[in-house]
Amino acid sequence: MSILDGISTPLDLKNLTREQLDQLALEIRAFLVDRVARTGGHLGPNLGVVELSIALHRVFDSPRDVILWDTGHQAYVHKILTGRGPMFDTLRQRGGLSGYPSRAESVHDVIENSHASTSLSYADGIAKALSLDGTLGGEVGRHVVAIIGDGALTGGMSWEALNNIAAEDRPLIIVVNDNERSYSPTIGGLAHHLSTLRTTKGYERFLSWGRRLLKRTPMVGEPVYDALHGMKKGLKDVVAPQGLFEDLGLKYVGPIDGHDEAEVEHALRRASTFMGPVIVHVITEKGRGYAPAELDDADRFHGVGIIDPDTGRPLANKGVTWTGIFSDELCAIGARNDRIVAITAAMAGPTGLADFGEQFPDRFFDVGIAEQHAVTSAAGLAFAGRHPVVAVYATFLNRAFDQVVMDVALHKAGVTFVLDRAGVTGDDGPSHNGMWDIAMLSIVPGIHIAAPRDEDTLRETLREAVAIDDAPTVVRFPKGSVAKPIPALAQRDGVDVLRLADQADVLVVAVGSMAPVGLAVADRLEAQGITVEVLDPRWLLPLNPTLVASCLAAKRVVTLEDGLRRSGMGSALRDAMATQHSLVPVWSFGLPEEFLDQASRAELMTKHGLTAQEISRQVVEWVSADVQVTEVPQDSQPR
Repeated sequence: MSILDGISTPLDLKNLTREQLDQLALEIRAFLVDRVARTGGHLGPNLGVVELSIALHRVFDSPRDVILWDTGHQAYVHKILTGRGPMFDTLRQRGGLSGYPSRAESVHDVIENSHASTSLSYADGIAKALSLDGTLGGEVGRHVVAIIGDGALTGGMSWEALNNIAAEDRPLIIVVNDNERSYSPTIGGLAHHLSTLRTTKGYERFLSWGRRLLKRTPMVGEPVYDALHGMKKGLKDVVAPQGLFEDLGLKYVGPIDGHDEAEVEHALRRASTFMGPVIVHVITEKGRGYAPAELDDADRFHGVGIIDPDTGRPLANKGVTWTGIFSDELCAIGARNDRIVAITAAMAGPTGLADFGEQFPDRFFDVGIAEQHAVTSAAGLAFAGRHPVVAVYATFLNRAFDQVVMDVALHKAGVTFVLDRAGVTGDDGPSHNGMWDIAMLSIVPGIHIAAPRDEDTLRETLREAVAIDDAPTVVRFPKGSVAKPIPALAQRDGVDVLRLADQADVLVVAVGSMAPVGLAVADRLEAQGITVEVLDPRWLLPLNPTLVASCLAAKRVVTLEDGLRRSGMGSALRDAMATQHSLVPVWSFGLPEEFLDQASRAELMTKHGLTAQEISRQVVEWVSADVQVTEVPQDSQPR
């Protein structure tokens, strides 16, 4: 039986020999490659924290000691060591193992953070509460350990937390997992500082050498050593300039080789005896032990789909993706217009900005995992005459909402936000669905929001967006492959007509990627003798007066969107029609106000009634009943 087969709880690690621990690390890496190759997931980050995870669970007693992972995609090994290895065949599948910490899965998962830079604030609050209870630290008390890395320390929230943690003499252990990368190489001053620490000899090692040398010097050796030890802070700044942390009032241990389990374990045991906050700086290698990941300079296999475990090559052809079309068009726009600049928050590859960065390096800015800074910096670029394109996953724009409102919209700054993974994304779980963007942004004064339905409309709306210099613009699109081209049969002042019908029984307004569903609904309804017209607004906000007029002239209106029903496109149309005292009923099909389960996009769309079959069934019943109301009650919305 393998060593790994005998691990079902962290207690099983305690009595393993050094040789067994080395063998366990090898087995875990092989297990990760085999299982993640089948389902997809975050492979590179977890290959880099194998020894660190083992050491954490040998030194600390989870869940009594609180272990917090930031970002949560580094927690696969933690899951294995806490008894969830047998579940890895279901990783990121419906009803299966989450790709992030999950409180529903295990008492060892304390927080469900899959947005970066949050763990230190959680740790600060937990440590304060345990201190008030009298159970924090000391020989018999509980420990709080936050593991932060993979670029997360570049986020401003981390530094807000560090500022507060350092102000209190409260035991708290911060493990900096320094792998030089987030998705790609980590950017910024902090990254340079950590790089300096990486490439110098540690203070303790230097002092140990100095002590051995001076002890052999008669008479003067001991006094000189004592003087050097008394100059500890200054000497550290010369030998290993960790003053950045110590100036904050944080003790510093490291840098430590994160793949030497014994050395990591020793450092953690030392840290656990300190009475105040301490940084343990651990150097790891993303993708460690798997040649295809180690050779991948782009992101070290940060996140992979289904791959051949022997070669690392993808087994599924993604086809033409929304991200790829955006990348190509932005490069074309940038070649024609040197006012265009691009900003990423540590995700140049995933958001499609890598090619722009290669072609126009002087006009490309990676700010690290710092969405708030990205947005306000973009406003500054706009003030100074450039037109910034900020590309982020839709879910991550949530983190910079205040900056969108107060720093961009209030100042009428011409900034274009490109939101990848908008709507339902699915397999990354509830935190990564981009379902809040339309509802959230719809209240921002003066904003323009576009939802393209195919390749041509993505290119068109992007060109139109960057031409607007007196207001923020948004172009949103989903994850995955682009739908087949859907040509407009006609256009009414910017509104695309996808299906024409005189005196239609139902007017369908399909938002963006819901256009194919809208046309399929029309086919099904017309088979039942119900005439349908289908419109695509392209630009959702500001509301097109022609779209509103079309709805006012309709018998019934159905809106289809992959965002929240509340405060979405349907809500905006109802509000606009109400000002005209309209009695035209409007039924909005969209997502409920709840966190969606982990599942594929198709599974979630089916569950929440956003399929052509379910929508058409309910609309047939609606038309047959000839209900004349101004709004379908919320409790009758599809589930």
